[in-house]
Amino acid sequence: MNAIPSVNLQDFISGDPIRKQKFIDEIGHAYQEIGFVALKGHFLNDALVDKLYNEIKNFFSLPVETKRKYEIPGIGGQRGYISFGKESAKGKKEGDLKEFWHFGQYVENNPTLESEYPKNVEIEESETFNQIGKETYRMLEKTARYVLRALALHLNLDENYFDNYIHNGNSILRPIHYPAISKEPRNAVRAAAHGDINLITLLMGAQGRGLQVQNNDGKWLDAIAESDEIMINVGDMLSRHTNNKLKSTIHRVINPPRELWGTSRYSIPFFMHPISDMKLNVLENCIDENNPKQYSDITAGEFLNERLVELGLINK
Repeated sequence: MNAIPSVNLQDFISGDPIRKQKFIDEIGHAYQEIGFVALKGHFLNDALVDKLYNEIKNFFSLPVETKRKYEIPGIGGQRGYISFGKESAKGKKEGDLKEFWHFGQYVENNPTLESEYPKNVEIEESETFNQIGKETYRMLEKTARYVLRALALHLNLDENYFDNYIHNGNSILRPIHYPAISKEPRNAVRAAAHGDINLITLLMGAQGRGLQVQNNDGKWLDAIAESDEIMINVGDMLSRHTNNKLKSTIHRVINPPRELWGTSRYSIPFFMHPISDMKLNVLENCIDENNPKQYSDITAGEFLNERLVELGLINK
């Protein structure tokens, strides 16, 4: 596969069984072949996207000492501000050329999970930053729920298989700022080649060059969404759960050509995580004599902790 397929969520929710099955087949095939799709018909609207971009540009333009007020120690960067160069890809010692913010789950009617998750960080410099972040979080979470329902049907599971695992799940909305490059980076890029940790990732703000996806032949493809599309890819948790039937594809954000070093880049991924006690054990219907079980049993919480250690965000 040499291009990112485009699919339309409105087919799945149309009420027409033929259109619904068409969406299931298209997204299932894409995720088995390349692990990425560009999705139209999602629940974000242009006004909300514009508002969030305005908020995050204003936030990232604040002085470093102001932003660092919101960098909370001891929580592995799970909420609030994470400063420039703090995160590195698995197996890479150089920090990525980015700073970012984390909005987390807004727990409903579950005191246990509310106490498990770090609290969202409120900023003082904007009255609307946190509310717009929450609205965006909810719309991306809603979009992700329907995508996972389609994938459940593709995997011959009950349509609502994932629903209870993702309700109040440990999902993260991450506005990212890749600052202008002022000097030759030493073996560092805006985001080194990596696979995502979670079930699926929804990326708004993927317009323009930078994001690249590696296909099965090892070739890097530019992933450029249309203005009405968001990119959605499979993460390691879902790949593991399906015994690699659905592919968690390696991707990266490359540095721009030298003539564009003076420009910033922004993107906003939403990492759909389940609740921590979801078992990621390989699904029985993804095991056969040609595809033996490839992974040991583990929970989502245990797997996330392992990966945060590998990323340098928490200590063992």
